[in-house]
Amino acid sequence: MGAGALAASAVAGVVPARANVTGFVRSTVARMILEEKVGQLQVQPVYGTDPNADDARNAERFGIAKAADVIRELHLGGVIYFAWTNSYANGPEGVCELTNGLQRAAMETRTTRGKGKPVGTKTGVPLIIATDQEQGIVTRFGPPATQFPGSMALGAGRSVDDARTAAAITGEELRAVGINTNFAPVADVNVNPDNPVIGVRSFSSDPHLAAEMVATQVRGYQEDGNVSASAKHFPGHGDTAVDSHYGLPLITHSRDEWEQLDAPPFKAAIDAGVDMIMTAHLLMPALDDSGDPASLSKPILTGVLREELGFDGVIITDALDMAGVREKYGDEEVAVRALEAGVDILLMSPAPLLARDAILEAVRSGRLSEKFIDEKVERILRMKHRRGIISAPLCDQAAVDDIVGAPEHLAIADAITDRTVTLINNDGTLPMSVDGKSVLVTGWGVSTTANVKAALDAAGATTTRLNYTSPTAAQIATAVAAAETSDLVVVLTHQVSSRQATLARLVHALVATGKPVVAVAVRNPYDVAYYEASAEIATYSYSPVTTGALVRVITGEVNPTGKLPVDIPDPDGGVLHPFGYGLSY
Repeated sequence: MGAGALAASAVAGVVPARANVTGFVRSTVARMILEEKVGQLQVQPVYGTDPNADDARNAERFGIAKAADVIRELHLGGVIYFAWTNSYANGPEGVCELTNGLQRAAMETRTTRGKGKPVGTKTGVPLIIATDQEQGIVTRFGPPATQFPGSMALGAGRSVDDARTAAAITGEELRAVGINTNFAPVADVNVNPDNPVIGVRSFSSDPHLAAEMVATQVRGYQEDGNVSASAKHFPGHGDTAVDSHYGLPLITHSRDEWEQLDAPPFKAAIDAGVDMIMTAHLLMPALDDSGDPASLSKPILTGVLREELGFDGVIITDALDMAGVREKYGDEEVAVRALEAGVDILLMSPAPLLARDAILEAVRSGRLSEKFIDEKVERILRMKHRRGIISAPLCDQAAVDDIVGAPEHLAIADAITDRTVTLINNDGTLPMSVDGKSVLVTGWGVSTTANVKAALDAAGATTTRLNYTSPTAAQIATAVAAAETSDLVVVLTHQVSSRQATLARLVHALVATGKPVVAVAVRNPYDVAYYEASAEIATYSYSPVTTGALVRVITGEVNPTGKLPVDIPDPDGGVLHPFGYGLSY
C-alpha cells in the first residue's frame, strides 16, 4: 500500500477495517528486506518540531540530522514523544503537524533494483507514535490537553467508571494529535512505601483493586480512545527500594507471593485485551535465578508471560538507556538478548545503530533466525492494523482544537478529581470558608504553591505564599512569623520520609503556633505519618487539576469522599491509617 492510498483515508479516528488481517500482515512481511524488519523492532526518540529540519541531536544519535530521514533510512517502527525532544513545543496543532510529517516519511514506498532484480524495498508501514501519558506525576502532554488525576488518586476514588472515562478522554486527545500508543496503565502493585520509582503511579497496594483499575483503563484507552495501551512493568515493580533508572532492583517475592501480589493486574490486562506489555529492568529470582533482569529473561517473558499467562500481544522493553538493564551486558548484546528472551520492540536503545547492526549480525550468523524476526514483526503489524495505525495514521489539524482540552473534558476532569481527594485527619477545622480570611500557603513546590494560592485567591482569600523545598531553620522561622498573622495555614509536603524530612519540621513548627494548619501530602500519602496537623489531606498529585480540587475540599464546596488505596504505616512499623480509610464532612 503506497502513501497515496494510505492518505486517502488516513485521518485518525476512522475505524480500521479488520478483514483479512492475516493476509495483510503476511504479504507485508514478505515484501520487507531484513533491514526493514529489524527497523520495526525499534522505537526511538527523534528530535525537533519539524521532521524535515536539521537537528544536531538527531545527527549525534543516529548520524542523520533530519528526523524524517532517520525514519526513512532506519525503517523505524515507531517514535516516542517527550518534552526534551521538543515534540510538544509547538502545542497540540504542532504535535499533529510533527506526527503527520513523520508518518508521511514512514509511508513512502520505493523499490531498489540491482542487475534487473529487486534487491530492496520500503513497504511504507506507518509508525507507532508513543508517549507516557499516565496522568498525575507522569504526564508528557501538558495543558491545554486535559489533565486527569494519576493512578493512585483514581484508586482513592474507587470508581471504575471514572478510571475508564479518564483513559477514554486521554486516549481521544492523544489520538487527535496523532499519538496512537500510550505507555499506560501502570500495573505495578505498590506494596513498598519507600518505592522511589512507582509510588503514586500505582493504583493501589491491593492487587484486586489495582487489577480492576488496570482492566478498565485498558478498555478506556483501546475501545473508547482508540490508542494502544501498554500495561507495565512486568513482572511487577511495586516492591522495590531501588529506581531501575539508576540501578538494578531485586524483588525477593516467592513464586506464591508473585502470584498473589504482582500477577493479578497483568492477568486482568491480558483478559481485557491489552495490546502491549512493557517489561521491567529488575531481578526476580523466584521466576528466573540466572541473574538476568526480567527484560532479558526468557523464563519470565516467554515462559511466564507468553506460555503461562497466554499473552499473545506485543512485548516491549522499558527504556534501554536505564541503568538497570545495562549493568551486565553492553548495548548491542542487550538488544539481541532481549529479542531472544521474547521481546518484540526495543524501546530507546541508547545506541540504535549498534543495536540494529547487532541484530542483523545475529540473523546472518544464525544466532537468530529470520523466521524468528518475522514472528515479531507480524505481531507488531497485527497490533498496528487492529488499532487503526495502518488505515488511519494521520491526524486532522483542523479538528485538534475542538478535541484537545475541550470544555466538557475539563469539566469531567474536575469532577473526577474532586472524588479522589482524601481527608485523613480533621479536628473540625474543615470545611472553612476562606472568603475575607488571610491564608498562608507554604511548603513544597514553586508551581504547586502558586496554583494553590491562585485557587484560594479566587475563593476570596488574601494569600501569602512562601515556597520551600528543603526549608532551613531561618526559612521555617519566616514561615512561623507569617503564620502567626494568618487565619489559616496550608502547608504542602512532598516525599517527607525519603527526601524532604525538613518539610516535616516545617509542619511541626507551624502547628506549634496554635493556628489551624492543613497539611497536604501532594505526592505520596505516606507523608502524613510524619506529622500531626489540624487537618491532613492526600491529593496524590500536584497538578493544577488536583490543587483546584484541594481548595474546593478545604472550602467545603466539595465534600471529600476519597478512600486510602494503600495502608499508611507509622514509623514504628505498624499501620497508622488502613487501606480504605477516609473522612467526609
